[in-house]
Amino acid sequence: MSSTKIALVTGAGSGIGRAVSLALHDAGYSLVLAGRRAHELEKTASYGDRFFCVPTDVTQPEPVAALFAAIVERYGRLDVLFNNAGMGAPAIPMDELTFAQWSAVVNVNLTGAFLCAQHAMRVMKKQSPRGGRIINNGSISATAPRPNSAPYTATKHAITGLTKSISLDGRNFDIACGQIDIGNAATEMTERMTSGVPQANGMTMVEPRMDVKHVADAVVFMAGLPLAANVQFITVMATTMPLVGRG
Repeated sequence: MSSTKIALVTGAGSGIGRAVSLALHDAGYSLVLAGRRAHELEKTASYGDRFFCVPTDVTQPEPVAALFAAIVERYGRLDVLFNNAGMGAPAIPMDELTFAQWSAVVNVNLTGAFLCAQHAMRVMKKQSPRGGRIINNGSISATAPRPNSAPYTATKHAITGLTKSISLDGRNFDIACGQIDIGNAATEMTERMTSGVPQANGMTMVEPRMDVKHVADAVVFMAGLPLAANVQFITVMATTMPLVGRG
């Protein structure tokens, strides 16, 4: 059993997941790192001594159940879940997408987030002291989509509905839920923006990016609030990126 707060980050082997994991570690949390690639989780864990790597496919009920069983066995509780694991489909016209491409995005972005939230709520309801916090990684694309992004946009729009449902259903059990919508954090996923990405008007342009540290700091702030207070939605974005007016 640990006296420090316990946080679980999915998709912790790269990008935003890795940055948030390290920031939470610096803030004093013990971290459970989940993701498909064990060697990338180990890279994140090499940063400090309060990491517990659990390679997990969040799209399947059995591995997710095993993940949470391992957390309870090791720590006895869970204080924060950062539902971060996500992916996109190829940026091709919607009518050219395969069912497999669509399903892969839905399974990771939506089903994975649901399964992890479901198990987190079960743990948080039973533990003492009761309650905890779930933070979902949404996207500004949910309300201002990029061209040829139907699977990603649809699933991130659904995450907003999931966030609201968790907030409502967790209210009586001291479970708070918020969502962070991120715009152009500098990670491997956004590297392509430095050479130009398609815009709604048909042009291609280079888009500004921001240090991923600003995202990590925002998540740490959300996680650190007392359960009587909640950041329901927050947008953290590169100031001059083309969001306002997009679409």
